Amino acid sequence: MRKSNTQPLGEVLREYVRAMNMDHKLKEVDVVQSWEALLGKTIAGYTRNVYLSKQILYVEISSSVVKNELVMMREEIRTKLNELAGEEMVLKIVFR
Repeated sequence: MRKSNTQPLGEVLREYVRAMNMDHKLKEVDVVQSWEALLGKTIAGYTRNVYLSKQILYVEISSSVVKNELVMMREEIRTKLNELAGEEMVLKIVFR
């Protein structure tokens, strides 16, 4: 008779991600993907490129007016992104 060593798939995947040290990279991807959800489709429409490198979020903005508004909201955006991630993932936001 076989021994039953069953675990929920979600738990096995979480253990694998932790064992392979991929959890931090997955959180980085979540931060970048949450940009549109946080700021809305209108602002995201002016965004060309969003990426996170060494805890600095780089965002290319096609409109100078939108860029100026986002610069004034920079700290609030950073705080909300970190709250969504559950830890301090973004130390600084750079708008280009």
